[in-house]
Amino acid sequence: MYIYVPHVPSRRHGNPHAAYERSVMKNGRYLLGLDIGSSSVKASILDIDTGQAAGAASSPDHELEIIAPRPGWAEQRPDTWWEHAIAATGRAAAASGISLTGVEAVGISYQMHGLVLVDKNVKPLRNAIIWCDSRAVETGDRAFNALGRERCLTHLLNSPGNFTASKLKWVKDNEPELFGRAWKMMLPGDYLAWLLTGEVTTTCSGLSEAVLWDFPGSRTAAFLLEHYGIPAGMLPPLVPAFGVQGRLTGAASASLGVRAGIPVSYRAGDQPNNAYALNVLDPGEIAATAGTSGVVYGVLDRPRFDPDSRVNTFVHVNHTDGSPRYGMLLCVNGAGILNSWVRHNGGGAAGLAYDEMNRLAATAPAGCDGLSLLPFGNGAERTLGNAAPGCSVHNLQFTRHTRAHLYRAAQEGIVFALAAGMGIMRKAGCSVSKVRAGNANMFLSPVFCEAFAGTTGTVVELFSTDGAQGAARGAGAGAGIFATREDAFAGLKCVRTITPDPALAGRYAEAFSRWRAALTATLDNRGASS
Repeated sequence: MYIYVPHVPSRRHGNPHAAYERSVMKNGRYLLGLDIGSSSVKASILDIDTGQAAGAASSPDHELEIIAPRPGWAEQRPDTWWEHAIAATGRAAAASGISLTGVEAVGISYQMHGLVLVDKNVKPLRNAIIWCDSRAVETGDRAFNALGRERCLTHLLNSPGNFTASKLKWVKDNEPELFGRAWKMMLPGDYLAWLLTGEVTTTCSGLSEAVLWDFPGSRTAAFLLEHYGIPAGMLPPLVPAFGVQGRLTGAASASLGVRAGIPVSYRAGDQPNNAYALNVLDPGEIAATAGTSGVVYGVLDRPRFDPDSRVNTFVHVNHTDGSPRYGMLLCVNGAGILNSWVRHNGGGAAGLAYDEMNRLAATAPAGCDGLSLLPFGNGAERTLGNAAPGCSVHNLQFTRHTRAHLYRAAQEGIVFALAAGMGIMRKAGCSVSKVRAGNANMFLSPVFCEAFAGTTGTVVELFSTDGAQGAARGAGAGAGIFATREDAFAGLKCVRTITPDPALAGRYAEAFSRWRAALTATLDNRGASS
């Protein structure tokens, strides 16, 4: 039996629907996409007839709090996501004047690799341990060695690493009383789906990102559960990524302002969903994003892995046994979060706008006159074998470099970290020649786009879309509202294409080589001092 506790919007938000309830509302047929990130929650309302976004908003106005009680830890309150999902939905409707009673289905995108642990009343027992928390690195490494590298890589395609399964094992070992009261482990998207439908479920794509999916057997990885001492009953039952996963309860309807009984018909982690939002579904297609973290995600038709598990392979959203699809994921933890840190702490006027930062960065030359920045200040980096060297600045000269150089070095440093990871992807069998990305976050910066194309040698296509819009399109596909792939992506348009500039190829190659040397020296020094 599921017990649902209806949400009462907080007083600081007031009634998020009041503004559009007082306005003239637009009637139509819509899809609602919710994207639960670690920085904010986004809502997108997609017009079914045009295939284009009719309204969008995010909440809160500042970055969501990440609770870090110890170095390397990162937690959030799960109920905060629900509070801001309600607020973002209300804002999207208010800004566009849309009547949410026209919403016909809901889709969910969510931050990957998180752990929400709930009791039998589906009440969270502790804060969620989120994706950038690195407390379980040693737990996963021990399992990798104990179970055997070959067994893990051939069955899981990954080391257990610092993923959700290992985080759950950490709780079992370090919070045994709390673990004893736990009923189910859930991913962030599973928890949101429960709040919407009252159904506790997960997906095989979700279990693969938790590193709990046995790829050859196409089933739950029982051998890892057994090794960790985790009862199989703690995993929710499976539902497909596309399809009716449950229907909105009356309480969820009252909180969101949409009709009760409409389906939640799509669910995916943020990076598979970002790929879906960009219509990246077939082998050889590549998606990228550069929000809080930077990610490159390539689609494969056969399971491949990096022998050192520096990039990771998961089940893609459109995977079936008859037409297998896998996503190889490269993640650099410090992307937009580095740019934000530089904005607030890098000198200049307080609250300097990102557009102004980008303008200043463009006044410094490609390669930053020898200045290099390593962007690894947000936890253990998988591309570095779970090393955490921190963020560092190299070859700074007081009489030569300005904050414009610093702004550009930060953006180039993120690009170089992604380029290094793309080299790992290529060696693991994932070809990378053209990349699609949303026209958002770091890709709004001309310097970042130029450096990305110039360093990686790829053509970059930018689309006016985001994760919340992708979740809305997925809801339409899962509910059968869009009959074909072409219908689902009819409104998706490329807004800009960036090609490598041959005149800058030499500068970026030299700067990338210098950056690699700084990284090697930093890792060597770290190893010598540990």
